[in-house]
Amino acid sequence: MPGSALVRRARFKAGLSQRELSRRTGIAQPTIARIEARVTSPRFDTMNRLLAACGFSLELVPLGGYGIDRTAIRQLLSLTPTERLRLAREEQRNLQRFEEGVRR
Repeated sequence: MPGSALVRRARFKAGLSQRELSRRTGIAQPTIARIEARVTSPRFDTMNRLLAACGFSLELVPLGGYGIDRTAIRQLLSLTPTERLRLAREEQRNLQRFEEGVRR
């Protein structure tokens, strides 16, 4: 999501006008308007100040799928549908045995 949309969404959720956000952050209202209109892209510290004034923060989150070992996925995809079904049945039996062992 672009920085402009983050600022705008955070401001709306906080129920703030651009003028009130400007007053809380010390960032000029026309600058906030330019950021929200995608005329300018805010620096990290500016974005952080704007979001913090709205009660939000930037968070470092790993990208989905990044760092995943795809070896097992490739192995499953190399199987025929019949082989996958056999494997699924085998895994189901293993799970049932496990659950029975836990109940004892």
